[in-house]
Amino acid sequence: MNGGALSQLRDYGALIKLSHSVFALPFALLSLLVATSGRPGLRLLLLVVAAVVAARTAAMAYNRWADRDLDAANPRTAGREIPRGAIPARAALLLAAGAGLVFLIVAWLLGPVCFLFAVPVLGWLLLYSHMKRCTSTCHLWLGIALGLSPVAAWVAADGAWSLRLLAPIALGLAVSCWVAGFDVLYACQDEAFDRAHGLRSLPAALGAPRAMRVAQGLHVLAVLLFVAFGWLARLGVFYHVGTVVAAVLLCWQHRLLRPHDLLRIHTAFFTANGLLSFVMLAAGAADLYLR
Repeated sequence: MNGGALSQLRDYGALIKLSHSVFALPFALLSLLVATSGRPGLRLLLLVVAAVVAARTAAMAYNRWADRDLDAANPRTAGREIPRGAIPARAALLLAAGAGLVFLIVAWLLGPVCFLFAVPVLGWLLLYSHMKRCTSTCHLWLGIALGLSPVAAWVAADGAWSLRLLAPIALGLAVSCWVAGFDVLYACQDEAFDRAHGLRSLPAALGAPRAMRVAQGLHVLAVLLFVAFGWLARLGVFYHVGTVVAAVLLCWQHRLLRPHDLLRIHTAFFTANGLLSFVMLAAGAADLYLR
């Protein structure tokens, strides 16, 4: 592969924030492992991974297309791939459509129940890109978008409507609160820009100090829901130790940031949250395989 092709590949990887798969995928895998008592078949495992990656790709590519004018106007995001001309807007939209189609095909392969819910799920993921223009609850919309993945993975493995579904629902709600909380923190960077352009982020509506307190509340609720998932799924000491580590990482994330000091936002956003998702997956896996 020549240098030009590698550069283009890197641009597309940056466009869809491929590295941010560490947020949703580990929780989908954790849910899948618990649903199958640690023994998912290879076909099921690969299909669930493909579904998560395809859904993320569709959502991110569409988000970059929908936000292209806002990204160009914002000094923080003006260097993104579409505003600087590295990737044409039309190509991003085609990528979103292609990834969405792949997601629907994978859902069909996973079974009729998964396919039945695939269209509304995809619609929810794509609509997120427009929520910031409509409501300050856009952060929760994003949280639910990622929180759907552990529920969907469980349904793909289990396929039954029973009280067992309470466990993945608790995990999905935990992920929703966790993601919404750190998205509020991330949005504090654009408080002034959002106000100037009529965008309805929580920091723009409440100010950074109060928005950060909301994020803290969401993260407390996330930890409680992680504990609830462990109890409902009958997980043991390894998982609960992982939950304690996750709580510590969330505390660290909040200590890194102040309303008027966001210099460590990338450490708080990517490092702390990426570690949290892997810790939770590793703790759940240890509980299933070692306990």
